[in-house]
Amino acid sequence: MEIRILRGAEVRALLPMAECVELMRRTMIAVSEGRARVPLRSVMVMPDDVGMMGAMPGYLADPSCFGIKLVSLFPRNHGSQFSSHLGLVLLFETEHGQPVAMLDAAEITAIRTAAASGLASDLLARPDAGDLAILGAGEQAQSHLAAMLAVRPLRRIRIWTRDPAKAAAFAEAEGARHGATIEPIATVQAAVAGADLICTVTMAREPILLGEWVAPGAHLNVVGSSIASTAEIDTPLVARARYFVDYRESTVNEAGEYLRAVKAGAITPEHILAEIGAVANGTKAGRLTGEDVTIYKSLGIAAQDLASAHYVLQKAKAQGVGQTVDF
Repeated sequence: MEIRILRGAEVRALLPMAECVELMRRTMIAVSEGRARVPLRSVMVMPDDVGMMGAMPGYLADPSCFGIKLVSLFPRNHGSQFSSHLGLVLLFETEHGQPVAMLDAAEITAIRTAAASGLASDLLARPDAGDLAILGAGEQAQSHLAAMLAVRPLRRIRIWTRDPAKAAAFAEAEGARHGATIEPIATVQAAVAGADLICTVTMAREPILLGEWVAPGAHLNVVGSSIASTAEIDTPLVARARYFVDYRESTVNEAGEYLRAVKAGAITPEHILAEIGAVANGTKAGRLTGEDVTIYKSLGIAAQDLASAHYVLQKAKAQGVGQTVDF
């Protein structure tokens, strides 16, 4: 059997953000319509909190494929030449169960995560939203800026991170990349003041964003906290918002902000209004008024990785991209 190997640069070239946003629309609809199987991820924590190893298996009916993402999470890689998320997506075909591709997981994760936030923003943000605040200045901040630009014309962009030098460097580099003015901001409160699009993409263990700072009508993509013990936003903000998720089962088991709000008695499980796929296919309502605060809680699911891997593989085969190995 032949396995095609695709490196990060090849994945990036074959998976443009705007195309991935539409791919996530189809994928999340499939998830919410039951045309996917997405078991909860398995996570092994290394001794001395060095890092974690995650395994995310899944199946998609359309396109027909299954596979697994194996990824390491090393927060200490921030600021180095290495991504905090490193690993592989292994893709299998469903006729005989053969592995058909091995792809760089860091690029797929960076692009598909932001593309799903782009989809949520397109569905939930006000049509005139264009004042963006990004909290965090790492890889996901870069990809989320690209995703927000793909779904809304931005009139203002602000960036905050704990290290002002990193915020300034992000503003300079990403501003040049996109031909945009990006403002480094000293505090979270100042960064989100009046913003109608907010992306939280930090490694914060405790809330950095308070509900009282968020303007009416804002849409938030809450992305950085991916395990039950961490939270980027406070309970009053969760309770205040119309709350949407990528996948309900993972939210009730792994979403720290949601679990804290439930434990505090501020919300019940009915606070989850819908999966984003159900909004995308029109079966559930999203934003109701211009004053609503909406939240999309992103944890990431294997269906997103598999759909991205399959899409990239088909383009790679058509263009003769990648390295093939007889196995």
